[in-house]
Amino acid sequence: MPRRSAAAAALLAASLTLTACSSSGDGKASAGAGATPKPPAASPVPDPADASPTLAAPAAPDAKPTGPVLPDAKLTPKTGTFKENEKQYLSGRVPEKTDPAAVLQTGQETCQRVARTAKRDKDAAVGAVISGEITGAKDAITFLCPEQKPVLAAAEQGFGDSPRTTPAPGTYRALTQSTTCTWEAKSKDGSVLASGPETPPKPGAPTTATVPQGTTDFHSTGCYAWLPA
Repeated sequence: MPRRSAAAAALLAASLTLTACSSSGDGKASAGAGATPKPPAASPVPDPADASPTLAAPAAPDAKPTGPVLPDAKLTPKTGTFKENEKQYLSGRVPEKTDPAAVLQTGQETCQRVARTAKRDKDAAVGAVISGEITGAKDAITFLCPEQKPVLAAAEQGFGDSPRTTPAPGTYRALTQSTTCTWEAKSKDGSVLASGPETPPKPGAPTTATVPQGTTDFHSTGCYAWLPA
């Protein structure tokens, strides 16, 4: 009996070892198969390290706290002083019990992202501001990096993929190189006035949209952002 028990124990141990190895291998395969692949970039955008964690629902640009904020008189750093333009940026933006310097740093980082992206590709910077991928750009540029105002001015002429009501008639270009960009312009009664792409898309060629008079709703998908052509 002892000899049989020892043999049985050895067989059981071997079986558990094989099972563990098999499970480990399957786990790796499952992890690889189940991993969500990164979608291909539809447009030139900021560095991957700058990417917003959730691009589908970006934070509202230049949103300020809804709760109590530090009064301007208490907007002082632990050491040194804030410049006048920095105080203007921080006014009404710092929640109570929050270090104003940390809030200022967020604005400075926004400026750095805009500048870094614009240096490589101005359209990419403009599109990132329009889409909300770079959040808080309006106030950051206005007060902290006014040299980037051309990017902001261009972004204010454009709009993103979300439905646009009563867009100004004219021709627009999509800030994307994707061949899956589609759009549709409708009138008040829901009739389709125009849709696109108007010509078969070519790799690398910009997609354009002609918004006719009487358009009350313009909707696009996969186009990232639009600027007047």
